[in-house]
Amino acid sequence: MAKSILRIILILILILVLVVGGYVGYVLLSYHRIDDNQVLEVGGNAPKTSVDVDPSLVYDLSDWNIGFAAYTDQFSFFMDGGEYSRAFSKEATIENMEAIMDELHSFDSDFYLIQEVDFESTRSYHVDQVAMLRDSFEDKFDSTFGINYDSAYLFYPLTSPIGSSHAGVMTFSSADIQSSLRRSLPIQTGFAKFLDLDRCYTVNRIPTSDGKELVLINLHLSAYTTDDTIVTQQVQMLIGTMQEEYAKGNYVIAGGDFNMDLLGDSPSIFGVSGEDYSWAQPFPEHLIPDGLKLYAPLDLSNPVPSCRNADSPWDPKTNFQLTIDGFIISDNIKVETLEVVDTQFAYSDHNPVHLRFSFAG
Repeated sequence: MAKSILRIILILILILVLVVGGYVGYVLLSYHRIDDNQVLEVGGNAPKTSVDVDPSLVYDLSDWNIGFAAYTDQFSFFMDGGEYSRAFSKEATIENMEAIMDELHSFDSDFYLIQEVDFESTRSYHVDQVAMLRDSFEDKFDSTFGINYDSAYLFYPLTSPIGSSHAGVMTFSSADIQSSLRRSLPIQTGFAKFLDLDRCYTVNRIPTSDGKELVLINLHLSAYTTDDTIVTQQVQMLIGTMQEEYAKGNYVIAGGDFNMDLLGDSPSIFGVSGEDYSWAQPFPEHLIPDGLKLYAPLDLSNPVPSCRNADSPWDPKTNFQLTIDGFIISDNIKVETLEVVDTQFAYSDHNPVHLRFSFAG
């Protein structure tokens, strides 16, 4: 009897080892980096009566990390120390996406840079947010989509696995986008690459009536890297692309989610200590050369953060708040206004950022 019980236990252990080993093998073998310099398809239907951007005019641009339409003000995320690995439900995801699209349209902007847009992801119940946004803007805007990361099915947390994730960045333009390119950013190697996954920015070219180009760069830098040199490498690569375009005489705007404290010391501004949160380090502003400048939105008379740490539902008195969304802009562009739109994090763990700009020549 004892031998039979022991045999059963050993068989169960063997099955468990095979299952775990098989899963680890699946994750390792399925891992891949998305190709660099990937040419992106331009969709949509920008009005053909306004093909080129006119440098004599003033334009509006809205930037927003929509957090895969999961982060209502009551949502907390396990990677931030919170509770959930998935949106509350498929219905909740769709409802929040519709609210996000209403908010975007209310800005009435000429250009949009949007990050963390999901499709075929377990965490957002396979809601195709790319298609929803394209359908919403299609009659007036050209659009591009670049995949930021494409992960295998991750069985963590065990009680509600985050599963497979497919997310990217979308760019919308009321003027024709002539071409778009996805650039793969440096990331960590080893096991850490399975946590922070792939990262990218997209380079979108829009002709201007003076024979140059408005180059819109939509970015989403690493969030959970434990290697500071990766942050430096990512910023250096981004700056290198911007310098190349600026040297050609083009107008360059890079915007999105930097996942770094663009204000340098957000806790002192927003009044909640950040000593327990090491993921958002100050932006290395010393890396920005002449001709380019970092613009972080801040109204000192009424400071509004662009992001909250999602370790708990939104509470302005206890949530760690900071500004990680902003722009690097070439000096042939003049920033007219720059502000964070205060949504009280009703739809995402990020607030939208609105930029109004003109051309300095």
